[in-house]
Amino acid sequence: MKIIYPQIIRTFARYNTHIEMKEIQNKVISLFSGAGGLDIGFEKAGFKVAVAIEVDSACCETLRANKPSLPIINKSITDVTGDEILSTANLKVGEAALVIGGPPCQSFSLAGLRKGLEDERGKLLFEFVRVVRETLPVGFVLENVKGLTNWDKGRALNLLIEELQKPIYYNGKEYKYNIAPPKVLDAVNYGAPQYRERLILVGNRIGKEYQYPKPQKEPYRTVWDAIGNLPEPERPSEVALRVSSCIKDRIEKYGY
Repeated sequence: MKIIYPQIIRTFARYNTHIEMKEIQNKVISLFSGAGGLDIGFEKAGFKVAVAIEVDSACCETLRANKPSLPIINKSITDVTGDEILSTANLKVGEAALVIGGPPCQSFSLAGLRKGLEDERGKLLFEFVRVVRETLPVGFVLENVKGLTNWDKGRALNLLIEELQKPIYYNGKEYKYNIAPPKVLDAVNYGAPQYRERLILVGNRIGKEYQYPKPQKEPYRTVWDAIGNLPEPERPSEVALRVSSCIKDRIEKYGY
């Protein structure tokens, strides 16, 4: 599940109040939805997820269990057209408030092999671009790992921004996305009980400047603050123990 940045998302919601409501429906197209972690943050900020696209069937079952009425497309994003997304969401081109999502990050992560754009998963960044261009939302929010900023001296990130900034022509009009400078934010500074740095990329096609919210001051929220009222856990599974061991090894090797 992706980390949620409530303060960042609420700021975007306030920014959206300056848009004429006849232009948007406050509906979101969610890509690479996973179990819905990023979506929850946007819903808490007042948006409504109109459709979720996710390739993992187990994640889709989780989404269906928690949100029975949510339209879900259980396919690889490479097999989904903008028309199918809009039809499933009951939207037309230009009506969505946002396209949101965190494309697979393993190709750029410091904890991985860092094959970047040489990895098929790394190329999925540009499926996000394609959906934005085909559905023409008012804005978009993309989330990814910090490693995207320095892979091949920033080539992937620069190419991503370049593609997102290209003009789009629809019904005789030209549209172009204004993109805020990408920024690496740490979730601990925005209410999450975890040090977790993530690159955030925000853009809109209505000429609005976006200001990232200021980090909150310490004390930070602790894990106990977040889950201290939960019942005692069961014995960890073999999978959980294996994953925790990998995390420990990563911390020792990379320092995070």
